[in-house]
Amino acid sequence: MRVGSVGGRGMTFNLRIAAAIAALPLIVGGVETAGLRSGAAAVVGQPISTVVPKGPPATIDQLRRDYKRPATIPFPADNPYTMAKVALGKALYFDTRLSGAYAQSCASCHNPGYGWGDGQPKGVGAGMKTLGRRSPTIINAAFGPIFMWDGRAASLEEQALGPIKTDVEMNMPLDHLMERLKVIAGYGPMFAAAFPNEVIKPEHVARAIATFERTVVSPQAPFDAWIEGDEKAISEQAKRGFALFNTKAGCNRCHSGWNFTDGSFHDIGLTSEDVGRGKFLPSIIKMQHAFKTPGLREIGRRGPYMHDGSLPSLEAVVDHYDTGGIDRPSRSDLIKPLALTASEKTDLVAFMWTLTGEVDPMTIPALPR
Repeated sequence: MRVGSVGGRGMTFNLRIAAAIAALPLIVGGVETAGLRSGAAAVVGQPISTVVPKGPPATIDQLRRDYKRPATIPFPADNPYTMAKVALGKALYFDTRLSGAYAQSCASCHNPGYGWGDGQPKGVGAGMKTLGRRSPTIINAAFGPIFMWDGRAASLEEQALGPIKTDVEMNMPLDHLMERLKVIAGYGPMFAAAFPNEVIKPEHVARAIATFERTVVSPQAPFDAWIEGDEKAISEQAKRGFALFNTKAGCNRCHSGWNFTDGSFHDIGLTSEDVGRGKFLPSIIKMQHAFKTPGLREIGRRGPYMHDGSLPSLEAVVDHYDTGGIDRPSRSDLIKPLALTASEKTDLVAFMWTLTGEVDPMTIPALPR
């Protein structure tokens, strides 16, 4: 299978990608290992040193398989998918009555119109106060191993309740929320359908919202059509960007797999006093100022970028990585100056835009009364 031709040099282009990719290290838990191989175990959110035996270099067919979209959405055994839970979760997700002041819903910060973020550099919480970090997208959350920028939520269910009860965000104590929901007559049948023979409790709210959020999956993008064999699906410029992504720029070392994230944490050299993951792993130098690698699906709709919203465009993101950011002991060993040319930067941005697809409008549910 061909990756594509650039200026009539298709075979040369293919071989160059294959040779460069074969030389790249594999990243396991945020630390380099030797060789492009899989099968190593890692603890999510912690660096781990793993020696992986060298083997034959990756082929273009193997690389395409690495980026192929999954056929199904994973749901945990203790919270399986049901249509009733999705319907309940969707209503709860868009309902401002889940906030103390009746002013905010989950969708206030994770709005489908902004790539399931909020389009702001930093989130806005209770009383319209600016929060410390940017609101992360929920796109493809079903595939995430750990949640929040700093990884403080071990499951999507835990993440769902966190902002609701936090005083600076939605500011709704869970016991007060239960009282409020129980007097909304329309919610009674919905909870009963989703959780038969059980009384309404916070765990049900978490499980319903998490189930709905797992259904929010990025649509088919031009990139997907290309890796499936449609050579005309993306431009020659984007194909060059893909080659750079996997070779000279080394983006794939952290933005790996079909969702373009390793699910781990890295300090990428941004100017910030926020220690991120380091709050929970204070003895690990490389986790200071480290934040979770965001996936790149629908990235064109999700600016501004980074945990603090400090970079306004994809061009600015590429410029940051090209400089290498702040050189400090916690900075990831994977981050270093890249010496990209102006045309290479443009190619990378062109590639990233191919990860954004055509989105079907999200319908807002009629809320229970």
